[in-house]
Amino acid sequence: MAVNHSVVTFSCSDKPGIVYALTGAIVSVCGNITELQQYSSPDTGRFFTRIQVEHDSGHEALAAALEVIAQQLNGTLVIDEVGRPTRTLILVSQASHTLAALLGRQYAGTLPIDVKLVLGNHEKLAPLAGFYGVPFEHRVIFPDTKAAAEQRIRDVVVEQGIELVVLARYMQILSPNLCDFLAGKAINIHHSFLPGFKGANPYKQAHARGVKLIGATAHFVTGDLDEGPIIAQSVLPVDHSKGSEALRELGRDIESTTLLHAVRLFAEHRILLDGVRTVIFE
Repeated sequence: MAVNHSVVTFSCSDKPGIVYALTGAIVSVCGNITELQQYSSPDTGRFFTRIQVEHDSGHEALAAALEVIAQQLNGTLVIDEVGRPTRTLILVSQASHTLAALLGRQYAGTLPIDVKLVLGNHEKLAPLAGFYGVPFEHRVIFPDTKAAAEQRIRDVVVEQGIELVVLARYMQILSPNLCDFLAGKAINIHHSFLPGFKGANPYKQAHARGVKLIGATAHFVTGDLDEGPIIAQSVLPVDHSKGSEALRELGRDIESTTLLHAVRLFAEHRILLDGVRTVIFE
């Protein structure tokens, strides 16, 4: 009989006996726990855990056993197959570095995502998507076409069963309604100079001010611009010898690696939301 590999995430109000109950349910279907991480939030009083299980009982039997516990504890339970590619939509504008990183890792089989579509508000990156055999769609966005473009995003999410939307340097602000629709499954990446150096040419501004650290932040998208729950951050020390172009190139690299890390965490079910904060099980 084939061995199944499942990943379980669970959260509820913290109380004694949660791990005992969950692990007991797993043992009841002859499951073998290969990884278990847990966290009790002192700020919100919530309990979080991520468990990987090997079993030959079938996903339905495991789910049935754990759902009894989830109901008893009034918790939120998610069960998935380890390594199953996450159905993904990528939104882009003209910058290619983050899209190239995502598609390259998908092509190499080292990032568990299945990109169903790249949707851009410019045509520039169509050849890049085509190189990796990923469909590309172009939608020009003006004030009078923005609503239709956002409706197209909604349609793709529903029609393709999209689980993750990645804003890969997508230089458009999503409406509050679309942010609500994508809550908990849209990830954005930006440089970490915010709120200090807003607007165009942040690396030129940073060079002029003599910054000593550059970095990037990946976060969930919310209606509060660039203020959603943080998933991953990276920084890199720099000195006076780096001009604005050198800073920009370093910034592209760190944006790409930080976004890749955030997407991997999401695809592997290693992110749980605790209000406006994230619990990350590396």
